[in-house]
Parts: sequence; C-alpha cells; structure tokens
Amino acid sequence: MRVSKRSLSVGTLTVALAVTLAACGGGSNSASGGGAYDKDAAVNIGSLYEPQNLDNTAGGGQGVTEALNGNVYEGLFKLTDKGKVEKLLAEDYKVSGDGLTYTFTLRDGVKFHSGKKLTSEDVKYSLEKVIAKDSQSARKSNLEVIKDVATPDAKTVKVTLSKKSISFVYNLSYVWIINADAKNLKITEDGTGPYQLKKWTRGSALGLDRFGGYWGDAAKNKQVVFHYYKDATALNNALRTNAVDVVTSEQSPDALDQFKSDQNYKVNDGNSTTKLLLAFNDKAKPFTDVKVRQAVSAAIDDKKLLESVWGGYGKQIGSMVPPTDPWYEDLTDVNAHDVAKAKQLLKESGHAKGFSFTLDTPNYDPHPTAATFIKSQLAKVGITVKINTITPDEWYTKVYKNRDFTATLQEHVNDRDLVWYGDPDFYWGYDNKQVQDWVDKAEQASSTAEQTELLKKVNRKTAEDAASDWLYLYPQIVVANTKLSGYPLNGLNSQFFAYDIKKSS
Repeated sequence: MRVSKRSLSVGTLTVALAVTLAACGGGSNSASGGGAYDKDAAVNIGSLYEPQNLDNTAGGGQGVTEALNGNVYEGLFKLTDKGKVEKLLAEDYKVSGDGLTYTFTLRDGVKFHSGKKLTSEDVKYSLEKVIAKDSQSARKSNLEVIKDVATPDAKTVKVTLSKKSISFVYNLSYVWIINADAKNLKITEDGTGPYQLKKWTRGSALGLDRFGGYWGDAAKNKQVVFHYYKDATALNNALRTNAVDVVTSEQSPDALDQFKSDQNYKVNDGNSTTKLLLAFNDKAKPFTDVKVRQAVSAAIDDKKLLESVWGGYGKQIGSMVPPTDPWYEDLTDVNAHDVAKAKQLLKESGHAKGFSFTLDTPNYDPHPTAATFIKSQLAKVGITVKINTITPDEWYTKVYKNRDFTATLQEHVNDRDLVWYGDPDFYWGYDNKQVQDWVDKAEQASSTAEQTELLKKVNRKTAEDAASDWLYLYPQIVVANTKLSGYPLNGLNSQFFAYDIKKSS
C-alpha cells in the first residue's frame, strides 16, 4: 500500500476486478457538468502533496501519482475513479489455461511525448524497471511474481508468472509504460498520456500541457497546473482568491463552512480508502502480546478522535478494509472502546500498572493532533506515551526501512491492502502463519468469490488480534469552483485525473 500523504510509496494492493473495455482516452467517473466550456482553459489545481521526484520507481511519493498517473503516464490498464479496471494501452489480452502466461496485444498509433512509437520493448523495460533490485515502486513485491517478459514482435508482450496471481491485471494498472530510451526520469518524463510536462518548479508548481499527438481523446483543457502549498490554510486561501480552481483533498474540515455557504463553490464528499493507523511493531515488547495490543485499541475512543479531527466527516473502521472493498465486514465492535476492558486486558498481560512507549509521529496533520489525543486516552489506563515527532523522510528510514520503532502513526492510502498482514517482513512485523496461508491461497484463487471468502477470514483474524489499531477512515473531500466540472471525486489511491475537467468562461 501507499503510506503517508507526504512520505514515500511503500506498498500495494492485490485484487481481481472486472476488466471492461476502455474508451479511447480518459474515463468519465467524475463530477458531472455540461454546457459550454473553454477548450483552451488553464485549470489550476491546489494540493499539499508535491512529488519527491517524478519517478514512481524512485520514491516519488503520493504527489507524483496525483500529478502524473493517467495524465502524463499510462499503463496497459487503467484503474478508474470508481475502482474498475479498464484496458488502456493493452488493446486485448489472453490468459493461458494454467493462469501462468499472459499475452498482451498493444494498441496501435500510440506515441510517447518524444515522438517515439510505443513497442513491446517499452513495456518489457517498464515492467522490469518496477521489479528491479533498486526499485521503490509501490507494485514491486506484487509484481515479483513475473518470471519472464518476452517480446515476440513489436505489438505483442508475453509475460510468464512464477505462480498464479488473480490480481495480476489489477496490479498492472499501476505500472507506467515508459520509453525504454528515456533518461533522467526524476526530473523529466516520456509518457504516452494526454498531457506532457511543461515545467516543474520545485516548492511551487508543476505544469502540464495538452499533448497534440495523443492517441486518444484530447484533454478537455489546454493546460493543468498543480500548485503546492505547505498547509491547509494557505491552500484554502488560494481557492478563495481564485489562485486555484479545485483542491484535490481537503485537509481542514473547519474551513468547509466558508465554501458551503458560498454559491461559487461546491463541496464534494467522495469515497476514501485512506486509513489512519496506530501501527504497533508486533515484534517489539510489549506489543508482542496480543492482549496489550487489544488493551491499547480498547482504551482509545476512535469515534471521539474522528469527531475532533473531522467533525461530521469520515468513518470509523474496525479493520484495514474500507467499505468499498469486496471483503469488507463491519468489525468496529471488535476491540471497541471500553476502558474497563482495556484495564482488565492490561492486568491479564502483566501490566496492571501500565507501561510506557515511544510513539513515532509524522510531523504533518493530522498526526500530531492524533498523537496528543492518543496520549491523553492511554494515560487513563496507566500507559505513558512519549511522542517523537519526525519528518516523512525520517519515518521512511527509521520506521519502514530499519524497523526501529515501538509504535507509529501512519496513513495507508490504497484500497485492498489488507494482504500486507500476510507479509511477516512488512514494517509492522505481524506474523501469523494461518493469515499468511489465507493470503497466499486468496492470491492463487480461481474466482473472486473464493478470494473474497479467504480475505474475509484474514480481515476478522487481524482485527481480533489487534494487529494494528485502525483509528478511522478519512473522508475524501474535493472542493471546487462551480465553473469546474469533470474532476474526479474519489481520488482512488491518490490519483487525480485532470483530462476530463471542463472550465467555463
């Protein structure tokens, strides 16, 4: 899954979804709007999430996905704003009877922004780039199932897997197809999308221009500029003063009233897949003890935390699975808020007088607020929390890479990322052989029904074990000027398709 709104991308999701035929160019799963619009308009987009760099295999972070995915770069398949997988650069594909060989036929007439024609060699290069030893791609571990990539001809790609993967096509929707001859991809690009990079001014803005040689339907605006801000207040002020036309993800619920009461703006409440986690290091004492994890989870009033941070927005969530996932079950009653139960569990675990631990906390909202709330809640059951505030880069090194932590706060952006509890080497260290077996069998399932049944078992077991404490599910609030239509509402996994945005004069 992708973790942290400003940190590096470190994970993924796995699932099989229905694959439907894509229309040429962008989709239309976005805010509706019709009538006359300016085909030569410049659309200004406000965001808190500037890319770390422009290469999504080199730790580009959430910002590079938001700005470039689907806009500048395309994959063989596309994940729509509604969570469906559609064919994109793949015109067709076939799967062998044993599920181990996928043969893709590429779409005709596709050119990179440099003018080079797309061939199977570019697809081979792009896939191998994702699974390379030095890759930081969010898809790397899932796509390591790739055993061989062959290119029988310029239009055909044959991929052989080491084992069956029901989620393979879904995972391919996250792989950008890049010109195999491209250089300096951290600061430049060479994709096939409806826009090409015009200019990136670090710390300020990233501009995209409509690509005249695009193979599909042309973007409905001439230019898109992502403007980057350090905090939600500055971002909202930019929207109020028309410096930007739309905010990709509102992070200041207290500011919404000013937009709700103004007929010039529209506040959209979409579906989020972003979970805020209190992630325990399940290999570090005292969190090696399931009763301790359960006690901490029961001691924290998630409903009160959600209300204090988001007001009437967002949802409580009792596991890693949001309601939009096929294997969702409402597990909020598992380890629900119960101070008396928390104290009893602490007593049973040998910590009747409590204990102390350090909570590594990213330095951007809402983490400091949530950390302070958790500290006060746990103090009521005798647990002392020391808050250690760190930057996203420090988090990536200290927590994710070195596993040098006891507990941490972190956002997990992707949908269908429950499967990471089947990986004992993931940063939180949850190690349950039964869960690992269920996850493995789910990935090799013969049907989505079989996959769903197995992952429901994983969902309930990880919830019962309090593998983490899933504090709440974020809302997805897009605020836009009423002159705009066609923008995405859900921002699934941080992508923000700009090509369908229309701006009236």
